Amino acid sequence: MTPRKGKRFRTSERSEPAASFTLQHGHAAGVDVHSDNHFVAVPPDNVPAGFVNPDAQLPPAVRKFGANTGDLEALAAWLKDCHVTRVAMESTGVYWIPLFDLLAGQGFDVILVDPRQTKHAPGRPKSDVLDCQWIQRLHSYGLLTASFRPSDEIVVWRGHQRQREMLIRYAGQHILHMQKALEEMNVKLTEVVSDVTGATGMKIIKDIIRGVRDPHKLAKHRHECCAATEAEIASALYGNWRKEHLLALKQAVALYEFYHRQLRECDVEIEACLRGFADKSAGRVLTAKPQVRKRRMNEPTFNARALLFRMAGVDLTVIEGISEPTALVILSEIGTDMSRFATEKHFVSWLGLCPQHRSSNRRIMSRRVRKGANRAARAFRMAGQGCHHAKNALGAFYRRIQARCGGPKAVVATARKIAERVYRLLKYGEAYVRQAEAAYEEQYRLRTLKGMARKAATLGYKLVPVASE
Repeated sequence: MTPRKGKRFRTSERSEPAASFTLQHGHAAGVDVHSDNHFVAVPPDNVPAGFVNPDAQLPPAVRKFGANTGDLEALAAWLKDCHVTRVAMESTGVYWIPLFDLLAGQGFDVILVDPRQTKHAPGRPKSDVLDCQWIQRLHSYGLLTASFRPSDEIVVWRGHQRQREMLIRYAGQHILHMQKALEEMNVKLTEVVSDVTGATGMKIIKDIIRGVRDPHKLAKHRHECCAATEAEIASALYGNWRKEHLLALKQAVALYEFYHRQLRECDVEIEACLRGFADKSAGRVLTAKPQVRKRRMNEPTFNARALLFRMAGVDLTVIEGISEPTALVILSEIGTDMSRFATEKHFVSWLGLCPQHRSSNRRIMSRRVRKGANRAARAFRMAGQGCHHAKNALGAFYRRIQARCGGPKAVVATARKIAERVYRLLKYGEAYVRQAEAAYEEQYRLRTLKGMARKAATLGYKLVPVASE
Protein backbone atom coordinates (compact mmCIF):
# COMPACT_ATOMS: atom_id res chain seq x y z
CA MET A 1 0.00 0.00 0.00
CA THR A 2 1.06 3.54 -0.64
CA PRO A 3 2.10 5.12 2.68
CA ARG A 4 -0.19 7.90 3.85
CA LYS A 5 1.33 11.32 3.68
CA GLY A 6 1.87 12.96 7.04
CA LYS A 7 3.24 16.29 8.17
CA ARG A 8 6.82 15.06 8.10
CA PHE A 9 6.49 13.98 4.45
CA ARG A 10 5.17 17.31 3.18
CA THR A 11 7.36 19.12 0.71
CA SER A 12 6.91 22.30 -1.26
CA GLU A 13 7.86 22.26 -4.93
CA ARG A 14 7.80 26.05 -5.07
CA SER A 15 10.20 26.55 -2.17
CA GLU A 16 13.72 27.59 -3.04
CA PRO A 17 16.87 26.56 -1.17
CA ALA A 18 17.93 28.81 1.68
CA ALA A 19 21.08 29.83 -0.16
CA SER A 20 19.00 31.69 -2.75
CA PHE A 21 17.47 34.05 -0.15
CA THR A 22 18.59 37.65 -0.39
CA LEU A 23 20.68 38.81 2.55
CA GLN A 24 18.92 41.92 3.91
CA HIS A 25 20.68 42.48 7.24
CA GLY A 26 24.35 41.58 7.06
CA HIS A 27 25.15 42.78 10.60
CA ALA A 28 22.31 41.06 12.47
CA ALA A 29 22.53 39.00 15.65
CA GLY A 30 20.16 36.52 17.25
CA VAL A 31 19.64 36.04 20.99
CA ASP A 32 17.94 33.16 22.74
CA VAL A 33 16.90 34.61 26.11
CA HIS A 34 16.57 32.59 29.32
CA SER A 35 16.20 33.43 33.00
CA ASP A 36 19.83 32.69 33.96
CA ASN A 37 21.80 32.93 30.70
CA HIS A 38 21.58 34.18 27.12
CA PHE A 39 22.95 32.58 23.94
CA VAL A 40 24.05 35.10 21.30
CA ALA A 41 24.89 34.34 17.67
CA VAL A 42 26.51 36.79 15.24
CA PRO A 43 27.48 36.36 11.56
CA PRO A 44 30.71 34.32 11.32
CA ASP A 45 32.32 36.99 9.14
CA ASN A 46 31.77 39.62 11.86
CA VAL A 47 33.78 37.80 14.53
CA PRO A 48 36.99 39.78 15.25
CA ALA A 49 40.19 38.25 13.95
CA GLY A 50 42.02 36.18 16.50
CA PHE A 51 39.01 35.88 18.80
CA VAL A 52 39.03 32.79 21.01
CA ASN A 53 35.70 31.75 22.46
CA PRO A 54 35.91 31.40 26.29
CA ASP A 55 33.66 28.36 26.01
CA ALA A 56 35.60 25.84 23.91
CA GLN A 57 32.46 23.79 23.23
CA LEU A 58 30.74 26.65 21.38
CA PRO A 59 31.40 27.83 17.80
CA PRO A 60 33.35 31.09 17.43
CA ALA A 61 30.22 32.98 16.35
CA VAL A 62 28.16 31.90 19.39
CA ARG A 63 28.72 33.07 22.96
CA LYS A 64 27.00 32.37 26.26
CA PHE A 65 26.46 35.21 28.72
CA GLY A 66 24.91 35.38 32.16
CA ALA A 67 21.79 37.35 33.02
CA ASN A 68 23.28 39.82 35.54
CA THR A 69 23.66 43.48 34.64
CA GLY A 70 27.41 43.18 34.22
CA ASP A 71 26.92 40.23 31.89
CA LEU A 72 24.42 42.19 29.81
CA GLU A 73 26.86 45.07 29.45
CA ALA A 74 29.56 42.61 28.35
CA LEU A 75 27.09 41.18 25.80
CA ALA A 76 26.46 44.65 24.36
CA ALA A 77 30.21 45.37 24.20
CA TRP A 78 30.83 42.12 22.30
CA LEU A 79 28.09 42.97 19.80
CA LYS A 80 29.76 46.33 19.19
CA ASP A 81 33.10 44.60 18.65
CA CYS A 82 31.38 42.40 16.06
CA HIS A 83 29.92 45.51 14.32
CA VAL A 84 26.35 44.31 14.92
CA THR A 85 23.61 46.88 14.31
CA ARG A 86 20.42 44.80 14.52
CA VAL A 87 19.41 42.27 17.17
CA ALA A 88 16.48 39.84 17.20
CA MET A 89 15.60 38.07 20.43
CA GLU A 90 13.14 35.31 21.24
CA SER A 91 11.78 34.95 24.72
CA THR A 92 8.76 34.17 26.84
CA GLY A 93 7.77 35.83 30.09
CA VAL A 94 9.62 38.99 31.14
CA TYR A 95 13.24 37.81 30.92
CA TRP A 96 13.83 39.82 27.74
CA ILE A 97 12.95 43.24 29.18
CA PRO A 98 16.31 44.15 30.86
CA LEU A 99 18.34 43.07 27.81
CA PHE A 100 15.94 44.78 25.39
CA ASP A 101 16.10 48.10 27.29
CA LEU A 102 19.89 47.97 27.61
CA LEU A 103 20.54 47.23 23.93
CA ALA A 104 17.97 49.80 22.76
CA GLY A 105 19.56 52.41 25.02
CA GLN A 106 22.96 51.77 23.42
CA GLY A 107 21.71 52.36 19.88
CA PHE A 108 20.98 48.85 18.63
CA ASP A 109 17.91 48.21 16.48
CA VAL A 110 16.26 45.56 18.65
CA ILE A 111 13.15 43.55 17.83
CA LEU A 112 11.28 41.04 19.97
CA VAL A 113 10.14 37.99 18.01
CA ASP A 114 7.08 35.91 18.77
CA PRO A 115 8.25 32.30 19.32
CA ARG A 116 5.48 31.13 16.99
CA GLN A 117 7.35 32.67 14.04
CA THR A 118 10.45 30.54 14.51
CA LYS A 119 8.56 27.47 15.72
CA HIS A 120 6.53 27.13 12.52
CA ALA A 121 9.56 27.45 10.25
CA PRO A 122 10.59 24.00 8.94
CA GLY A 123 13.94 22.67 10.05
CA ARG A 124 14.08 24.56 13.33
CA PRO A 125 16.80 23.15 15.61
CA LYS A 126 16.05 22.17 19.19
CA SER A 127 19.12 23.16 21.21
CA ASP A 128 19.88 26.61 22.64
CA VAL A 129 23.12 26.94 20.68
CA LEU A 130 21.51 26.10 17.36
CA ASP A 131 18.37 28.05 18.23
CA CYS A 132 20.17 31.40 18.50
CA GLN A 133 21.94 30.69 15.20
CA TRP A 134 18.56 29.92 13.62
CA ILE A 135 17.14 33.25 14.88
CA GLN A 136 20.18 35.09 13.52
CA ARG A 137 19.84 33.39 10.15
CA LEU A 138 16.12 34.16 9.80
CA HIS A 139 16.67 37.76 10.88
CA SER A 140 19.51 38.28 8.39
CA TYR A 141 17.14 37.20 5.59
CA GLY A 142 14.37 39.52 6.85
CA LEU A 143 12.00 36.67 7.71
CA LEU A 144 11.15 37.84 11.25
CA THR A 145 8.52 40.41 12.19
CA ALA A 146 8.92 42.59 15.26
CA SER A 147 6.33 42.36 18.00
CA PHE A 148 4.46 45.56 18.74
CA ARG A 149 6.01 47.69 21.48
CA PRO A 150 4.93 51.32 21.97
CA SER A 151 7.24 54.22 22.71
CA ASP A 152 9.11 54.41 26.00
CA GLU A 153 6.77 57.09 27.39
CA ILE A 154 3.78 54.84 26.76
CA VAL A 155 5.64 51.87 28.28
CA VAL A 156 6.14 53.80 31.54
CA TRP A 157 2.47 54.77 31.65
CA ARG A 158 1.47 51.21 30.74
CA GLY A 159 3.48 49.85 33.68
CA HIS A 160 1.59 52.09 36.12
CA GLN A 161 -1.74 51.18 34.51
CA ARG A 162 -1.07 47.44 34.75
CA GLN A 163 0.01 47.84 38.37
CA ARG A 164 -3.29 49.61 39.04
CA GLU A 165 -5.29 46.76 37.50
CA MET A 166 -3.38 44.25 39.62
CA LEU A 167 -4.18 46.18 42.81
CA ILE A 168 -7.87 46.21 41.90
CA ARG A 169 -7.81 42.42 41.53
CA TYR A 170 -6.06 41.99 44.87
CA ALA A 171 -8.53 44.31 46.61
CA GLY A 172 -11.42 42.34 45.11
CA GLN A 173 -10.10 39.15 46.71
CA HIS A 174 -10.38 40.69 50.16
CA ILE A 175 -13.98 41.70 49.51
CA LEU A 176 -14.65 37.97 49.17
CA HIS A 177 -12.81 37.41 52.46
CA MET A 178 -15.04 39.97 54.17
CA GLN A 179 -18.16 38.30 52.82
CA LYS A 180 -16.90 34.89 53.93
CA ALA A 181 -16.23 36.09 57.49
CA LEU A 182 -19.69 37.68 57.70
CA GLU A 183 -21.37 34.49 56.48
CA GLU A 184 -19.45 32.39 59.00
CA MET A 185 -20.77 34.66 61.75
CA ASN A 186 -24.27 34.34 60.19
CA VAL A 187 -24.40 38.10 59.57
CA LYS A 188 -26.51 38.41 56.41
CA LEU A 189 -25.26 41.83 55.40
CA THR A 190 -24.80 40.75 51.77
CA GLU A 191 -28.53 39.94 51.63
CA VAL A 192 -29.74 43.44 52.53
CA VAL A 193 -27.14 45.69 50.85
CA SER A 194 -26.05 45.50 47.23
CA ASP A 195 -22.36 46.17 47.99
CA VAL A 196 -20.66 45.52 51.32
CA THR A 197 -17.97 48.08 50.42
CA GLY A 198 -20.53 50.82 49.86
CA ALA A 199 -21.42 53.62 52.27
CA THR A 200 -23.79 51.52 54.39
CA GLY A 201 -21.79 48.28 54.32
CA MET A 202 -18.40 49.72 55.31
CA LYS A 203 -19.83 51.75 58.18
CA ILE A 204 -21.55 48.67 59.58
CA ILE A 205 -18.45 46.47 59.16
CA LYS A 206 -16.16 49.00 60.85
CA ASP A 207 -18.57 49.33 63.78
CA ILE A 208 -18.59 45.54 64.12
CA ILE A 209 -14.77 45.58 64.25
CA ARG A 210 -14.89 48.30 66.95
CA GLY A 211 -17.07 46.07 69.10
CA VAL A 212 -20.63 47.23 68.41
CA ARG A 213 -23.03 44.29 68.60
CA ASP A 214 -26.47 45.91 68.82
CA PRO A 215 -28.21 45.26 65.44
CA HIS A 216 -30.49 48.27 65.77
CA LYS A 217 -27.54 50.58 66.43
CA LEU A 218 -25.69 49.11 63.45
CA ALA A 219 -28.76 49.55 61.23
CA LYS A 220 -28.69 53.31 61.93
CA HIS A 221 -25.95 53.55 59.27
CA ARG A 222 -28.49 52.80 56.56
CA HIS A 223 -28.11 55.12 53.56
CA GLU A 224 -31.25 56.75 52.23
CA CYS A 225 -30.77 55.02 48.86
CA CYS A 226 -30.85 51.50 50.33
CA ALA A 227 -33.73 49.36 49.12
CA ALA A 228 -33.98 47.47 52.43
CA THR A 229 -35.58 49.15 55.41
CA GLU A 230 -33.81 49.79 58.70
CA ALA A 231 -35.77 46.99 60.35
CA GLU A 232 -34.80 44.52 57.64
CA ILE A 233 -31.14 45.47 57.99
CA ALA A 234 -31.32 45.09 61.78
CA SER A 235 -32.84 41.62 61.52
CA ALA A 236 -29.96 40.51 59.28
CA LEU A 237 -27.24 41.69 61.69
CA TYR A 238 -27.66 39.08 64.44
CA GLY A 239 -24.52 36.96 64.56
CA ASN A 240 -22.48 34.62 66.73
CA TRP A 241 -19.41 36.96 66.85
CA ARG A 242 -16.76 34.25 67.13
CA LYS A 243 -13.24 35.58 67.70
CA GLU A 244 -11.56 33.85 64.75
CA HIS A 245 -14.13 35.23 62.30
CA LEU A 246 -13.85 38.73 63.75
CA LEU A 247 -10.06 38.61 63.32
CA ALA A 248 -10.46 37.47 59.70
CA LEU A 249 -12.93 40.31 59.06
CA LYS A 250 -10.62 42.88 60.65
CA GLN A 251 -7.61 41.82 58.60
CA ALA A 252 -9.63 41.64 55.37
CA VAL A 253 -10.83 45.23 55.87
CA ALA A 254 -7.29 46.39 56.65
CA LEU A 255 -5.90 44.75 53.51
CA TYR A 256 -8.74 46.12 51.38
CA GLU A 257 -8.06 49.67 52.56
CA PHE A 258 -4.30 49.18 52.12
CA TYR A 259 -4.69 48.23 48.47
CA HIS A 260 -6.91 51.24 47.89
CA ARG A 261 -4.24 53.51 49.35
CA GLN A 262 -1.76 51.97 46.91
CA LEU A 263 -4.35 52.52 44.19
CA ARG A 264 -4.41 56.25 44.90
CA GLU A 265 -0.60 56.34 44.62
CA CYS A 266 -0.87 54.75 41.17
CA ASP A 267 -3.43 57.41 40.20
CA VAL A 268 -0.93 60.12 41.13
CA GLU A 269 1.77 58.53 38.95
CA ILE A 270 -0.60 58.00 36.02
CA GLU A 271 -1.76 61.60 36.18
CA ALA A 272 1.87 62.79 36.18
CA CYS A 273 2.61 60.63 33.12
CA LEU A 274 -0.39 62.02 31.24
CA ARG A 275 0.59 65.60 32.03
CA GLY A 276 4.11 64.91 30.75
CA PHE A 277 2.92 64.06 27.21
CA ALA A 278 3.00 66.67 24.46
CA ASP A 279 -0.21 68.63 23.96
CA LYS A 280 -1.96 67.47 20.76
CA SER A 281 -5.27 69.18 21.37
CA ALA A 282 -4.19 72.20 19.24
CA GLY A 283 -6.02 74.56 21.56
CA ARG A 284 -9.39 72.86 21.09
CA VAL A 285 -11.75 72.82 24.03
CA LEU A 286 -13.21 69.52 25.15
CA THR A 287 -16.99 69.68 25.04
CA ALA A 288 -18.74 69.02 28.31
CA LYS A 289 -20.22 65.56 28.67
CA PRO A 290 -23.49 65.14 30.54
CA GLN A 291 -23.10 63.31 33.85
CA VAL A 292 -25.23 60.22 33.55
CA ARG A 293 -23.93 58.29 36.55
CA LYS A 294 -21.90 58.84 39.69
CA ARG A 295 -18.25 57.93 39.98
CA ARG A 296 -17.61 54.29 40.81
CA MET A 297 -15.30 52.89 43.46
CA ASN A 298 -12.28 51.91 41.31
CA GLU A 299 -12.41 54.74 38.78
CA PRO A 300 -9.51 57.25 38.62
CA THR A 301 -9.57 60.12 41.08
CA PHE A 302 -8.43 62.66 38.44
CA ASN A 303 -10.08 64.02 35.29
CA ALA A 304 -8.87 61.31 32.92
CA ARG A 305 -11.02 62.40 29.98
CA ALA A 306 -9.46 65.87 29.73
CA LEU A 307 -5.89 64.55 30.05
CA LEU A 308 -6.46 61.83 27.46
CA PHE A 309 -7.87 64.39 25.03
CA ARG A 310 -4.83 66.56 25.60
CA MET A 311 -2.28 63.79 24.92
CA ALA A 312 -4.14 62.05 22.07
CA GLY A 313 -5.86 65.01 20.39
CA VAL A 314 -9.13 63.05 20.18
CA ASP A 315 -11.78 62.01 22.65
CA LEU A 316 -12.25 58.25 22.65
CA THR A 317 -15.15 58.43 25.09
CA VAL A 318 -17.44 59.68 22.31
CA ILE A 319 -17.37 56.13 20.87
CA GLU A 320 -20.15 53.87 22.07
CA GLY A 321 -19.15 51.60 24.94
CA ILE A 322 -15.87 53.38 25.82
CA SER A 323 -15.73 55.02 29.25
CA GLU A 324 -12.82 56.86 30.87
CA PRO A 325 -11.29 53.74 32.52
CA THR A 326 -11.60 51.82 29.24
CA ALA A 327 -9.95 54.64 27.29
CA LEU A 328 -7.10 54.69 29.83
CA VAL A 329 -6.45 50.98 29.30
CA ILE A 330 -6.68 51.16 25.50
CA LEU A 331 -4.34 54.12 25.06
CA SER A 332 -1.85 52.81 27.61
CA GLU A 333 -1.59 49.56 25.63
CA ILE A 334 -1.56 50.81 22.02
CA GLY A 335 -0.43 54.43 22.34
CA THR A 336 -1.46 57.08 19.82
CA ASP A 337 0.83 56.23 16.87
CA MET A 338 -1.08 54.01 14.46
CA SER A 339 1.66 54.00 11.81
CA ARG A 340 2.79 50.57 13.02
CA PHE A 341 -0.44 49.12 11.61
CA ALA A 342 -0.90 49.56 7.86
CA THR A 343 -4.69 49.32 7.94
CA GLU A 344 -7.44 48.82 10.46
CA LYS A 345 -7.53 45.15 9.44
CA HIS A 346 -3.91 44.73 10.57
CA PHE A 347 -4.82 46.43 13.86
CA VAL A 348 -7.81 44.15 14.44
CA SER A 349 -5.70 41.11 13.55
CA TRP A 350 -3.07 42.10 16.13
CA LEU A 351 -5.81 42.41 18.73
CA GLY A 352 -7.07 38.92 17.89
CA LEU A 353 -10.62 40.14 17.20
CA CYS A 354 -10.90 38.70 13.70
CA PRO A 355 -11.55 35.04 12.78
CA GLN A 356 -8.72 32.82 11.65
CA HIS A 357 -9.95 30.92 8.62
CA ARG A 358 -8.42 27.44 8.60
CA SER A 359 -9.50 25.79 5.37
CA SER A 360 -8.67 22.61 3.53
CA ASN A 361 -9.87 21.68 0.05
CA ARG A 362 -12.13 24.76 -0.09
CA ARG A 363 -13.75 23.75 3.18
CA ILE A 364 -13.47 25.98 6.23
CA MET A 365 -12.43 23.86 9.21
CA SER A 366 -12.37 26.57 11.88
CA ARG A 367 -13.05 30.29 12.25
CA ARG A 368 -12.09 30.82 15.86
CA VAL A 369 -10.26 33.94 16.91
CA ARG A 370 -6.65 33.69 18.00
CA LYS A 371 -6.06 32.92 21.64
CA GLY A 372 -4.06 35.39 23.67
CA ALA A 373 -3.97 37.65 26.71
CA ASN A 374 -4.10 40.99 24.92
CA ARG A 375 -5.19 43.59 27.48
CA ALA A 376 -6.33 46.03 24.80
CA ALA A 377 -8.50 43.33 23.21
CA ARG A 378 -10.00 42.56 26.61
CA ALA A 379 -10.88 46.24 27.06
CA PHE A 380 -12.52 46.29 23.62
CA ARG A 381 -14.53 43.18 24.54
CA MET A 382 -15.74 44.86 27.72
CA ALA A 383 -16.77 47.88 25.67
CA GLY A 384 -18.59 45.63 23.21
CA GLN A 385 -20.40 43.81 25.98
CA GLY A 386 -21.59 47.16 27.33
CA CYS A 387 -23.49 47.77 24.08
CA HIS A 388 -25.96 44.97 24.83
CA HIS A 389 -28.85 47.28 25.78
CA ALA A 390 -27.55 50.46 24.13
CA LYS A 391 -30.00 52.44 22.03
CA ASN A 392 -27.57 53.20 19.21
CA ALA A 393 -26.19 51.61 16.06
CA LEU A 394 -23.66 49.41 17.86
CA GLY A 395 -26.36 48.21 20.24
CA ALA A 396 -28.58 47.23 17.30
CA PHE A 397 -25.62 45.48 15.66
CA TYR A 398 -24.86 43.57 18.88
CA ARG A 399 -28.43 42.35 19.22
CA ARG A 400 -28.61 41.31 15.56
CA ILE A 401 -25.42 39.22 15.83
CA GLN A 402 -26.53 37.81 19.19
CA ALA A 403 -29.82 36.59 17.76
CA ARG A 404 -28.00 34.84 14.92
CA CYS A 405 -24.74 33.58 16.46
CA GLY A 406 -25.02 33.95 20.23
CA GLY A 407 -23.60 36.29 22.86
CA PRO A 408 -19.86 35.44 22.73
CA LYS A 409 -19.62 36.01 18.98
CA ALA A 410 -21.65 39.20 19.30
CA VAL A 411 -19.17 40.52 21.87
CA VAL A 412 -16.19 39.85 19.57
CA ALA A 413 -17.94 41.30 16.51
CA THR A 414 -18.93 44.48 18.37
CA ALA A 415 -15.45 44.79 19.86
CA ARG A 416 -14.01 44.62 16.34
CA LYS A 417 -16.23 47.48 15.21
CA ILE A 418 -15.22 49.59 18.21
CA ALA A 419 -11.53 48.85 17.53
CA GLU A 420 -11.92 49.98 13.91
CA ARG A 421 -13.49 53.24 15.09
CA VAL A 422 -10.64 53.82 17.55
CA TYR A 423 -8.06 53.18 14.81
CA ARG A 424 -9.65 55.66 12.42
CA LEU A 425 -10.11 58.25 15.15
CA LEU A 426 -6.45 58.05 16.23
CA LYS A 427 -5.02 57.91 12.71
CA TYR A 428 -7.12 60.52 10.93
CA GLY A 429 -8.36 62.62 13.86
CA GLU A 430 -11.71 63.38 12.25
CA ALA A 431 -14.80 64.18 14.27
CA TYR A 432 -16.76 61.11 15.27
CA VAL A 433 -20.42 61.07 14.32
CA ARG A 434 -22.67 58.62 16.14
CA GLN A 435 -25.16 56.71 14.07
CA ALA A 436 -28.66 56.47 15.50
CA GLU A 437 -30.34 53.13 16.02
CA ALA A 438 -33.17 53.94 13.59
CA ALA A 439 -30.69 54.95 10.87
CA TYR A 440 -28.79 51.68 11.30
CA GLU A 441 -31.98 49.61 11.16
CA GLU A 442 -33.09 51.39 7.99
CA GLN A 443 -29.68 50.92 6.39
CA TYR A 444 -29.72 47.22 7.27
CA ARG A 445 -33.26 46.87 5.87
CA LEU A 446 -32.28 48.44 2.55
CA ARG A 447 -29.17 46.27 2.33
CA THR A 448 -31.26 43.16 2.98
CA LEU A 449 -33.80 44.16 0.30
CA LYS A 450 -31.04 44.77 -2.19
CA GLY A 451 -29.56 41.34 -1.53
CA MET A 452 -32.94 39.62 -1.80
CA ALA A 453 -33.66 41.41 -5.10
CA ARG A 454 -30.31 40.32 -6.48
CA LYS A 455 -30.93 36.73 -5.41
CA ALA A 456 -34.43 36.78 -6.96
CA ALA A 457 -33.03 38.14 -10.21
CA THR A 458 -30.57 35.23 -10.47
CA LEU A 459 -33.55 32.84 -10.16
CA GLY A 460 -35.59 34.66 -12.80
CA TYR A 461 -37.96 36.47 -10.44
CA LYS A 462 -38.56 40.08 -9.56
CA LEU A 463 -39.41 41.49 -6.13
CA VAL A 464 -42.49 43.69 -6.08
CA PRO A 465 -43.52 45.55 -2.90
CA VAL A 466 -46.96 44.78 -1.54
CA ALA A 467 -49.37 47.66 -2.14
CA SER A 468 -50.47 49.27 1.09
CA GLU A 469 -54.16 48.86 1.85
